[in-house]
Amino acid sequence: MAQKDNLITGVDIGSHAVKICQLQKSGKGYKLLAVGSAALPPGAVEDGVLQEPNAVGKAISSLLKNLKIKNTKIGISISGYSVIVKKINLEAMEDDALAEYIKAEAEQYIPFDIDDIYLDFQKLPSKEGADRYDVMLVAAKKEVINDYLDMLQGLKLKTVLIDVDGFALENIWETTSEQIENVALVDIGASKMNINIISEGVSVLARDIVVGSEQLTNQLATSLNIDYFEAEKIKLGIVTVEQHVEKIEEIFTQICTQWVLEIKKAIDLYLANNPDKPLKSLILSGGGSKVNGLLDYISRETGLQVIAFNPFANMIFDAKKIDRNYLNSIAPEMAIAAGLAIRPAAF
Repeated sequence: MAQKDNLITGVDIGSHAVKICQLQKSGKGYKLLAVGSAALPPGAVEDGVLQEPNAVGKAISSLLKNLKIKNTKIGISISGYSVIVKKINLEAMEDDALAEYIKAEAEQYIPFDIDDIYLDFQKLPSKEGADRYDVMLVAAKKEVINDYLDMLQGLKLKTVLIDVDGFALENIWETTSEQIENVALVDIGASKMNINIISEGVSVLARDIVVGSEQLTNQLATSLNIDYFEAEKIKLGIVTVEQHVEKIEEIFTQICTQWVLEIKKAIDLYLANNPDKPLKSLILSGGGSKVNGLLDYISRETGLQVIAFNPFANMIFDAKKIDRNYLNSIAPEMAIAAGLAIRPAAF
């Protein structure tokens, strides 16, 4: 069995909570060593930007201690307005020439000053001998990334990977499902939605949208004049409210319709460009995916089979250390952290 430290620790820093996951290779699969979540103060992270590094650092440090994780090699992922993911089509060229071309011409594709960004790219698979190919271009603002790196370095953590939320989601889905299908991966967090459409094993459309499940909680709390935690229970279907049923249904319909419209826009754009490659299913994850009745609603509106994604479904774990009911309840929001945690720490 591989050593515990041959994979990085996945740290997903959201606007609502920090999620941490540690995995270990076990035969052809994985063993879950540790998993947990810690709430963040409101406003500590906004649209992917670190606003209160001390508060976030304290949450990460406490969670790592509680989970007894000693592996200091970590991976994080980013999303929001400070990250641009764009697919471009270029003439075929050698890798060195491609790197030079992108460095020289990036500003025509990216709406940021080239000196203010970190830039990376990945050639997408193409037919052998093709004279053109697609390249996935990723740019992130240095200021935003550096704030995270400084905060994590202050905790004596070594950040060896910075990924994009949608790609971390893709990695864990493809690794655990072992299927090459045309699917839409949708992760609904507290304040943002990641959509990544995979066609024939390749990401062809990736976008972040500033909508999330906190909209629903806040609207319920305001409209019903109740506190945040009570509204959260109503949102998840944990408590049933006999009063204000029509108002609650109206709020759910209004906000969930907005989410579905964004999902349908992405699917329609994909189908317009790939009419001969229909989607087989929609894979739903994130804390927002637990909203009462959402899975069936998305299925009805899109006409797709919607699968609630549990990244740990086929993993082994020590039931004496990790409670199965807790794991099942937290699994939907751990997809991105798990997608980071499957990456090797070969640095």
